[in-house]
Amino acid sequence: MQREYYLWWSPRLQRDMEMLVIGHAGARVLVFPTRAGRFYDYENWGLVETLRPSIEQGFLQLYCVDSVDRESLYAFHRPPQERIARHVQYESYILDEVLSLSRQLNPNPFVIAHGCSLGAYHAVNIAFRHPHLFHKVVALSGRYDLTVATGSFRALFDGYYDDTIYFHTPCHFIPRLTDPSILAHLRRMEITLVIGEEDPFIWTNHALSAALWEKDIPHALHIWPGEAHRIEHWREMIRHYL
Repeated sequence: MQREYYLWWSPRLQRDMEMLVIGHAGARVLVFPTRAGRFYDYENWGLVETLRPSIEQGFLQLYCVDSVDRESLYAFHRPPQERIARHVQYESYILDEVLSLSRQLNPNPFVIAHGCSLGAYHAVNIAFRHPHLFHKVVALSGRYDLTVATGSFRALFDGYYDDTIYFHTPCHFIPRLTDPSILAHLRRMEITLVIGEEDPFIWTNHALSAALWEKDIPHALHIWPGEAHRIEHWREMIRHYL
């Protein structure tokens, strides 16, 4: 498999950012890491190896990005306004720097957003906010409402709420979405949500699925037995859905 490492100074984040690009051709897959994860986790956990046949045949090219979760959503030492503002900067980095570079490296127009756990949130959030840029989203074990506590997982904004948080919470903005252009793009997107039946985030998957059906947005919600929130489950899931 072709494998290239990238490091550059991000003007939007004002820090160095790293990325792995794996594969030589095919659909461009934007791979978000799990909570506070790193760009190399997807490879280290064996998920890249699982996809080797599709990568080597030129069907998929992975762009494994780094996270700034410890500076944004999980930076609990900072006020919530600063956390969501940093998250917005991260989105700008992905859209304006990562996707721009991917277009230079690979002219294939088909773009997939993908991630596991918090990476699934990142994938769904960016794809649903900018559906004209994405053709498919594969989200495994995701949490799509970060504003409320879920099981042992705390709410991420300490009760604070504003328009920016609203527009970065898929369970909130999808139900009220009325823009016909955005809805049209979402309706042609291939959307796959996968969650374990005992995963504490399952209610957010059901809520998001219900909101999508209410807007006539086709999608698939697959419920796996047990919690299914582990690396070995994700390896098997991507065999089926990515």
